[in-house]
Amino acid sequence: MSAPADSAVNEEAVPGDARMAVTLWPILLASAVGLVPFTVFSTFLVQIAEDAGTEVAALGSLRGLGGLAALVVGTALAPVIDRFPREWTAAGALVLLGGSSLLGTIGEIPALAGFCLLIGAATAVLNPALGAAAADRYGTGAAAGRAATLVTATQSLTAMLAAPVLALPALLWGWSGDLVAVGVISVLLAVVLLGRRAGGTRASGEPALGYRASFRALLAVPGVVALLLIALLRTAAFMGYLAYLAAFYHDRFALSPEVFTLVWTLSGASFFVGNLLVGRFVNGQRTTPRTEVVLVGGLVVAVAAVVGVFFAPVLPVALVLTSLLGLSHATVAACVVTLLVRRSGTRRGSALSVNAAGMSFGVFAGAGLGGLGLGFGGFPGAAAVFGGLTLIALAAALTLLRGGDR
Repeated sequence: MSAPADSAVNEEAVPGDARMAVTLWPILLASAVGLVPFTVFSTFLVQIAEDAGTEVAALGSLRGLGGLAALVVGTALAPVIDRFPREWTAAGALVLLGGSSLLGTIGEIPALAGFCLLIGAATAVLNPALGAAAADRYGTGAAAGRAATLVTATQSLTAMLAAPVLALPALLWGWSGDLVAVGVISVLLAVVLLGRRAGGTRASGEPALGYRASFRALLAVPGVVALLLIALLRTAAFMGYLAYLAAFYHDRFALSPEVFTLVWTLSGASFFVGNLLVGRFVNGQRTTPRTEVVLVGGLVVAVAAVVGVFFAPVLPVALVLTSLLGLSHATVAACVVTLLVRRSGTRRGSALSVNAAGMSFGVFAGAGLGGLGLGFGGFPGAAAVFGGLTLIALAAALTLLRGGDR
């Protein structure tokens, strides 16, 4: 579709964020709750390990089971996720999330392993279903893209604030009390979503495709393969960078863990603000540039920032580049979600499911590849790895400039 058509899409009035939040509050709250179980697991890892009578490293490794489950389940269910009402799918995932959280309160190794596996499986279904449900309430234009990016903005805010927020009630009821609260809230939200079904998931008269045919139809959507590749590579670069950021600031600037938490907050806040504002910007009015152009610009800045931060000569420069990197990756994330929602139409649930699965793989790939770069070339080697991943994503984004938003 041509660029002028993109302007036509953006002419559609987009409700304000506050108005959208009132309409989408169960979806936004569910997206926030979905991040809480693993946040509890990470925040109270030492205490959970003590209660389970095991080593922290051994218990922490169970977190990888969640990523594996998310990758397998997200990919396997992608072709069928659009066959059911989004709210029903999200409600089912919330029930699984709640039950898994209660399983985790047992505190024994087998139960915690099951907790990690099932939480990963639940979020692999929950997150794409929520994004698609939010977009469905606003049709196929700019408002739909904004609704989906509002869900991701909520998730990025939750990721930043969840740990300190969860620490306060845990003083009263411990880490297991947090998980019980998640279980109760998840079930209540599932009931709310079941009563808010927006309607069917397929356009009138559109035939239901078979399993493999659904995959082929999704991959045939113009630009979807490139967008999914960009999301995977961007996640690998950014999450890999975050995995070694504390070590970098300690070695280069001698920051203690307590002081580094401020750097982490800066990065998280930058990502949240970027996701929130860029999501609104690319789904704005007719003066908004093509989303593909903004996507390419974000990746150009991301390449420069991720390489530059590892060569920063002084702390203030490193902090500026850390913030800039968070903003640029938030820009890319918002653009990818917007374009997937616009281009995939009634298959947006499948597209977001494969996207989430790819990002789950990217988290582990980024940490692994970054470790290789760090081992062979120190922090310059890590910079080369993360910069290279982002450059490949940039090359994929440039292929999208030949066409406009769909």
